Amino acid sequence: MTSLYRSLPASAQAAFSGLDVATRQRELERCVADLPGGFTTKVVKGRTYWYYQLKTQPGKVSQIYLGPDEPPIRELIASHRDGVRLAGAQAIRSMARAAMEYGCTAIPSAHGRVIDRLSDYGFFRAGGMLVGTHAFIAYQNHFGVRWVNGAMTLDLDFAHAGKNLSIAMQSDVRVDTRGALESLQMGFIPVVSQTTYKKPDEPDFDIDFLTSVGRSGDAPVHISALNVTLQPLRFMELSMESPMPATVLLRSGSVAVNVPRPERYALHKLIVSQLRPAEMRHKAVKDIAQAAHLLDYLLTEDADLVADMWHDVLARGKSWESKLTAGFSSLCRAFPDQGFDERLAKAS
Repeated sequence: MTSLYRSLPASAQAAFSGLDVATRQRELERCVADLPGGFTTKVVKGRTYWYYQLKTQPGKVSQIYLGPDEPPIRELIASHRDGVRLAGAQAIRSMARAAMEYGCTAIPSAHGRVIDRLSDYGFFRAGGMLVGTHAFIAYQNHFGVRWVNGAMTLDLDFAHAGKNLSIAMQSDVRVDTRGALESLQMGFIPVVSQTTYKKPDEPDFDIDFLTSVGRSGDAPVHISALNVTLQPLRFMELSMESPMPATVLLRSGSVAVNVPRPERYALHKLIVSQLRPAEMRHKAVKDIAQAAHLLDYLLTEDADLVADMWHDVLARGKSWESKLTAGFSSLCRAFPDQGFDERLAKAS
């Protein structure tokens, strides 16, 4: 059986690990630097999340969302409390260049500019997520691997829970997402729905803003606090639940973002592949390919994680079950040499 990924050398993994820590330390500092307050936690739907709490005016308290209660967040908070000196911008650029030289994968420059600018404007600190192919690319450095076939597209996909937000954000959050894109002066123009931005001189370079379907169905949802309009998609909540922090490697440095958990992303891609119309068959092929690369890695390194997520999705109802099993059948036909059916059965 030929693996769909190759492990990066130890030097690359070490270089990216250092960059990841420095990037997220810097982002934490951007959130709370010079603000009087302290760290606190909340339990939301059975999960614990960290916030930085501060008094904005007499009698009023604001909270800045930091992330889920997991080792990376706890380590960053401990470093902040201990007064650990953070790496400067120049040091991070040097670390990023070193990571690329050792074999880590960087986001294309034009795409990196968009991600970086949304970060500057606070999109990810306000709960925004990087989804789609660019999250798939980011998983490589996170795992210390390189995919055999990247299955790239030029679309940039972002998501936010919007009105379906399950993590309580600070009530006074304001992010000018549209202003961030306009400030780039790259020529992006919103389409009629306002959920997609197109670049006339690069027809394949679209920016989409997505969310999960709520009470209003699939009608676009405008979130005034973020100055963005989101397109609801069926089954999107699978990728959006319990996001994880990640570092995106750019040629000019790095950006701290939120991405779907890889096991959720993989199974979501199997489901989405069954929703594509005939004229978007090429995207369905990409969905299956990305799911295959992730599942090849995850079933090798953490099969129990995949099995638990598989049973979680099956328990969501007949529609979820039928789409997932159909997508998995397509996966097994497209990648017969990987033995996905036997590997999943063994994990379950």
